[in-house]
Amino acid sequence: MRYLHTMVRVKDLDQSLDFYCKKLGMIEVRRTESEKGRYTNLFLAAPEDKMSAEASKSPVLELTYNWDPEDYIGGRNFGHLAFEVENIYDLCQRLQESGVTINRPPRDGYMAFIRSPDGISIELLQKGGAKEAEEPWQSMENTGSW
Repeated sequence: MRYLHTMVRVKDLDQSLDFYCKKLGMIEVRRTESEKGRYTNLFLAAPEDKMSAEASKSPVLELTYNWDPEDYIGGRNFGHLAFEVENIYDLCQRLQESGVTINRPPRDGYMAFIRSPDGISIELLQKGGAKEAEEPWQSMENTGSW
């Protein structure tokens, strides 16, 4: 397993970039926008981590800007921790067998979400891209929130 990123939701993208990049000195290493999902994701690295972050070898800070206004209360602006895993199905099976709820099953063979005992959302991403969809995961419903 490899630690990938920490995600926080931001209300004002320009204000957040000013803070994290201009004031704190972080560097934007990549950006994605989703018209369908109505969000922008920016991935920032510390200056000393820039080159390895660009090569996806260092953890980064993910800023998620949702295009539709939303008030973030109760810590909702903190999104999740993310880990890249060798085999998402095997890990989810082991977690489930040890009593961990799979909140968002890996239906797509690529992404799953669980929660820590303290309610921290954890994203699991399949290393190297999606695996072939498999049961029971493919038809498993979400449980709770992540």
